[in-house]
Amino acid sequence: MRHGHCGTGYGWAFAMRPENFGFDAGAFWAGRGKSRGGPFGGGRMFDQGHLKFVILRLLAEKPRHGYEIIKEIEDRFGGMYSPSPGTVYPTLTLLEDLGYARARPEESGKKIYEITDEGRAHLAENQPLIDDIFERIADFAQTIFGEPMMEVHRAMKNVGRAIYTPKSSSRSAEQIRKIKEILDRAVTEIDAV
Repeated sequence: MRHGHCGTGYGWAFAMRPENFGFDAGAFWAGRGKSRGGPFGGGRMFDQGHLKFVILRLLAEKPRHGYEIIKEIEDRFGGMYSPSPGTVYPTLTLLEDLGYARARPEESGKKIYEITDEGRAHLAENQPLIDDIFERIADFAQTIFGEPMMEVHRAMKNVGRAIYTPKSSSRSAEQIRKIKEILDRAVTEIDAV
């Protein structure tokens, strides 16, 4: 998600990111037919071992740096989830140890990862599971960014604009308190829907 900036130096687009509001993708999915929370169960974004299939599929598309893998996964989740480097890089090491991927050092000193023939064979053996994982990712993004949720996003954007305007730095403590009360009332009404 791009971070736009307003006159105060704060990006309202950044400020409106779901994680800044305590958005929990696992909790989000708890009420959507996933019995254990999260689209992949267990209250985590991915079941144990599923991240390696996601990374391997991305490497099958093209060689990538670790940070490019993180960014691509974030993009596929519509910016609502981003795996941590602390999960991605150990998974890349595991894929190397299994012989499914290899890292090539570049002149810059960075590593670029690519899939091996063994990795392609492993993908082929697990194709139905991998297709299911990517279908769930697409469903997640569609749930968040499909109509009619786009209307909600537009409304949230308007809220962000109203709060993070150039004049926001000159608001009094009383004005800020009133804004908080309005938002608290909105949360109570939304929870009741």
